[in-house]
Amino acid sequence: HGYNTEDGTVISGALNLCDLAGSERLDRSGAGNDAKRLKETQAINKSLSCLGDVFSSLASGSSHIPYRNSKLTYLLQDCLSGDGKALMFVNLSPTMESAHESLCSLRFAQRVSQVELGKPTKHVTYKMGGSKK
Repeated sequence: HGYNTEDGTVISGALNLCDLAGSERLDRSGAGNDAKRLKETQAINKSLSCLGDVFSSLASGSSHIPYRNSKLTYLLQDCLSGDGKALMFVNLSPTMESAHESLCSLRFAQRVSQVELGKPTKHVTYKMGGSKK
């Protein structure tokens, strides 16, 4: 919360930082030989797929956005629902062995860049108890 003692306003906001890890390829990670790592890899891929579905729905202007399809998208709902601002960084590997994964990451980033979330709104509360957006 930010407080302005001169006019009595309180501005609230939140900052969410997520490291999305990137898609995990079973053949490169070696997770196929370890049941625990395999389950984690599958969960990462499912979360990223669900996030892609949310971005696709937002880009197409769908009336239903599938935020509840994964814990990740449910937690990011406030950031992506129009009141927030979202920024995505994509890290790529320069190696030839990672070319396919880098290409997949770039394609995902291209899908995300097609989404227009709208202008974020400022949430201001006044000392007298009224609120204004």
